[in-house]
Amino acid sequence: MRRVKMEKTTELKVRGIIGFMIKRVTPFGTGAKVDCPKEYTGKEVYLVITDNKGSKQ
Repeated sequence: MRRVKMEKTTELKVRGIIGFMIKRVTPFGTGAKVDCPKEYTGKEVYLVITDNKGSKQ
């Protein structure tokens, strides 16, 4: 099974942001997924994992 390398940090600075959305990771087969609107197909995205256990979707 292929593993994606996780870069651990407490701060992230990104320029050229179009917008952002808060989503919940859901199970998918033997992995997980985050839904994203089709209009962002082909765009570069950053998935930021937080430890906010009670945050809204």
